[in-house]
Formats: sequence, structure tokens, C-alpha cells
Amino acid sequence: MKAIILNQPKDFSIKEIDQPDIKEDEVLIQIKTSGICTNDVRDYNGDCNYSYPRIGGHEYCGVIAKLGSEVNKSRFKEGQKVVQYIIDDCKECYYCKHGDENICEEHPNSKIFHNPDGLSGYGGFAEYVVAKAEDLFVYPEETSFEKMAFTEPLACVVNSIERTTIKFGDDVVVIGGGTMGLLHVVLAKMKGARVILSEPLAERRKKALSLGCDDVIDPMTDDAVEAVKKLTEGRGALVVFNTTAIPVIAAQAVDMTAPTGTTVMFSSIHPNEPVPVDMGAVHSFQKTITGAVSPTVSSFHQAVELIGKGLVDPTVFTEAIIDYQNFGEAIALASRPDTYKVILKFGE
Repeated sequence: MKAIILNQPKDFSIKEIDQPDIKEDEVLIQIKTSGICTNDVRDYNGDCNYSYPRIGGHEYCGVIAKLGSEVNKSRFKEGQKVVQYIIDDCKECYYCKHGDENICEEHPNSKIFHNPDGLSGYGGFAEYVVAKAEDLFVYPEETSFEKMAFTEPLACVVNSIERTTIKFGDDVVVIGGGTMGLLHVVLAKMKGARVILSEPLAERRKKALSLGCDDVIDPMTDDAVEAVKKLTEGRGALVVFNTTAIPVIAAQAVDMTAPTGTTVMFSSIHPNEPVPVDMGAVHSFQKTITGAVSPTVSSFHQAVELIGKGLVDPTVFTEAIIDYQNFGEAIALASRPDTYKVILKFGE
């Protein structure tokens, strides 16, 4: 099979490698589309501590090409459209048992991140990938592979939304109008919130309004914290989602959070510098600061339901669909700060 191998930072090649074998409880997925994540861009630039060579890609989908002998044939069959829960959860540690499998203790130790004996990575930038049957989610036949490629990103946002208790009529701020930020806008509106977006690019502010966002702020011309307070009778927002990586904005997110409100650090802070926070205000006004990283099994399931039932159409965030053999073009486009989701296409 063909795979995009990241040999070293900014050095990739498309190589023929062995098609992986499957075990009794596994299936072989023929990949159809695979989205490029911000983390894939960082891996490409060497802005990570993972081992090379590496096959990136964790936003993939496809069809079942082969089933292991012990896979439930009444539930799964060749040709089904599927996505895979991509966290290598051990199902044994404290967090897995507690329902927080997205922060499984063993996941960071897997070959996904470090493999001294060969390829690391999730493997989604290739023609085939192996998955345990228990990690599969089946889509309706009519769902497009373009939509399916958004499952993992949307699942991350579902997990983020569920870290809060948004009520009808609550004021919610989303900082950052990229793909993940605007997915927050869409889901927060579905929760019945009044949503405010802070985003410097005019095109993204316009897109947010077209998706139902109630108010937009240009942080380059207005003080974003004061603008939020002006829109909320001086209180601030009860929920603030920071989808940017910039440390100073993380501090602003807490400042624009209302008393008793919640700040969600959705994006990793990059570079991961200390962020000064008014802890006196956190104490006095009972503010909550939390993080959100990767999907749980439940949030992954909900993302499949949202897309499969047509409740969310993520293709409004498709920047381009590019043949995987033109990976250089695709990663360059995905690296730009003004683009949305770039999707790699594998086969028909």
C-alpha cells in the first residue's frame, strides 16, 4: 500500500509499504479521506517531541476491506462506511474506568507517539489502517466521506461543550474563528446560547454570522474583554471557549468570563508558556478554568450521530479536497492561518 511517510521534519515521501495484517478481533479499513489537523502541521514542522519516521493523520474514514475471524459478522461487513475511535485506550487504568478514556494513562506510551523500532503515528495518511472492531462506528451508506472526515474534530468539540453546563439564553464566547472555533459556534447555538465570536479575520466573522453567531468582535480594533462585557451588561460570558494557542489570549479568556462562569482551554497553548491569571478573581467570583482534549467514546458517538443524521453539515468548513499524492500542496494550504479544513483523498 502507499503511505505518506514523514521521514524527518519537512521531509516527506510517498512510499510503498507492506499492507498491515489484522488479528482476529480487528478489521482492515481502506481509507477514503483524511483531514489534516493543526497537530499534523506541527508534526510536519518538527514542532513536537514524537519520533520519526511517522505516518500522520487521525481524522480518517473509509470502508471495511477485511474482517478478522472473530469480528461480529452480524454487526460488521465488508464495504461498510466506518470511522475509528482513535484513542488507544487501555480500558484498564483509572481514567478509562472512570469514563475519561480520552486521557488514558497508557495512550501517551503507545507507538502512536514513539516507536524506536519503526513507524510512529496514527496511520491515517495511508491507503489502509487496522482497527479493533470495538473501536468502529458505522455511518449510513448515504453519508459522504467528506462529511465523515470531520468526525474526530467534531467529537473533540462535543467533548469541549460537555465540559460546561450551557443553559438556554446563556452568553457564550468563542475565541478564534477557525474550523474548531466555528464548530463551537454551531454546537453552542444548538444548546440555545447567545454566541459571541472574537476573531481578527473579517471573512471568518462573516462566516460565523452566516452560521447563526449572534455577535462578532474584531480584537484588533476593540479590546475583546471590554467588548464582551459591553455586550453582557458588564458581567462577561458564562462560558468562554478559547480555541487559540496564544498564551496572552488564554489570560484574556479568563478575564472575559463572568462570575460563576467557566473558561475552557480547548486549544493547546503553543508555545506552552506560563499564563498569568487573576487567581483572586477566580476565588472571589467562583470562576472555573478547565481544559478539553480529544474525544471520549461518548462524544465520538455523538459526533457520528450529528453528522450521520444530518444535524450538522461540517462541509461548510472544507477548504479543499486534495489527492494524497499532492501532499506538499495540501500541507502548505493547511499551514496557512486563513484556511479551514484541508482533506486528503485516497482513491475513489
